[in-house]
Amino acid sequence: MSRQSAAVLAYRLDGDQPAFLLVHPGGPFWRKRDLGAWSLPKGLVEAGEDPMTAARREFREEVGLVLDGPLQALTPRRAYRGKVILPWLTHADLNLDRFTSQTFRLEWPPRSGRFQDVPEVDEAAYFSLPAALEKVLPAQAPILLEAADLLARDGAQAAGLE
Repeated sequence: MSRQSAAVLAYRLDGDQPAFLLVHPGGPFWRKRDLGAWSLPKGLVEAGEDPMTAARREFREEVGLVLDGPLQALTPRRAYRGKVILPWLTHADLNLDRFTSQTFRLEWPPRSGRFQDVPEVDEAAYFSLPAALEKVLPAQAPILLEAADLLARDGAQAAGLE
């Protein structure tokens, strides 16, 4: 069975256009990477865990904010190394001044014996669709396109997200 990662794609409306919340991975490997490096807040679904519950948990761990609104399932997408991303879409106009991320212990440089605590995510921001498509990891771009199409076709209210 392939590993599953649950994700939430939060959006807000800037005028009549959606802006999507993406996160930038923390740590020295990602420090100078920008285009093609951002991601949806996501993480592995634990054994026996409901994927939607995992998506909300991972959002809270990576962004430090709780999502309690409705989530709409999007199409699962294959990412790298066989991992499958199970994405959900939600309307959430969040105050990112309160953004905070959990940390993890990292050996850096690799095999150096030196460890440091680094944030899972070092930045969270909303981006217009064109900017988000430049920023996001390429394997996740279809998720953004599907969400934008859903919002344009059905409208946010018809999608049941506001």
